[in-house]
Amino acid sequence: MIKVEGLTRKYGAFTAVDDVSFVCQPGRVTGFLGPNGAGKTTTMRVMVGLTPPTQGRVTIGGHLYKDIPNPGRHVGVLLDASAQHAGRTGREILTIGAQTMGLPLSRVDEMLDLVSLDRTEATRRLRNYSLGMKQRLGIAHALLGDPSVLILDEPANGLDPAGIRWMRGLLKSYADRGGTVLLSSHLLNEVEQIADEMILIGRGRIVAEGTKDQLLAGAEHKTSLVTALDNELLSKALQEKGITATPAGSGLRVDAPPVEVGRTSVEHGIVLTDLRAADGGLEELFLTLTEDSQRDELPGQPTTAPEGTAA
Repeated sequence: MIKVEGLTRKYGAFTAVDDVSFVCQPGRVTGFLGPNGAGKTTTMRVMVGLTPPTQGRVTIGGHLYKDIPNPGRHVGVLLDASAQHAGRTGREILTIGAQTMGLPLSRVDEMLDLVSLDRTEATRRLRNYSLGMKQRLGIAHALLGDPSVLILDEPANGLDPAGIRWMRGLLKSYADRGGTVLLSSHLLNEVEQIADEMILIGRGRIVAEGTKDQLLAGAEHKTSLVTALDNELLSKALQEKGITATPAGSGLRVDAPPVEVGRTSVEHGIVLTDLRAADGGLEELFLTLTEDSQRDELPGQPTTAPEGTAA
């Protein structure tokens, strides 16, 4: 279990993490989501003792990271896949890790096989690795000590689609065996496919947390995409209620929530073959909750900075 309690980290007048609290439970993958610069990496660095907190604390299994004996046997960490000696080979990096943790060298081959780095790739120097290969090696190093907790910062960076799918399966299997996984990313679509729970952070503060269903339950859906056996009849019925419906693909885009579209179809005996919210679901919720910390303006937002702020 990872427990974050009232965590704050300041750099002079700048607050990178502001009174953050959450819990990551065993047997679950927790997605830690936010725009670049939202405070994800700073929070993780505090977790593993690389950055001291200004206030609050983080415990792993009830202990501060610095108090855990032989921490690699209990906590697997991947914060920067390039943070290894560039002149060492992949095998050498894992071998040093195994020796440091007191593990048999057979564990090195097990991990290389697990992350699909072949014998030739294992003897190449890190400087000659692609980003995807560095990520695979970093995951191998994090899992080397068979830890009960994994803390991974943007582990999908550099992986191709097959690699991302492999990683999802690996982490899901790890959690199914009782492991605790904290996975940070700004790639919402990837994380929502694996995370049991999600924590959304923006400008150093938690803006929402819960399961996907819980997060979406609080979202207000104002637009729908619908397809009926008779789109023309449905469009007419909606317009009689003062609801705008415009053609979209094989169906209609309706300026009303799905429940209102469904109610109208029932009232007029119109059979629907598809009905869903068109507001973007979890992605739209994420962007809305973190819009004040996005670098890029979203469609429909003002293109000029508010008075008194820098663009």
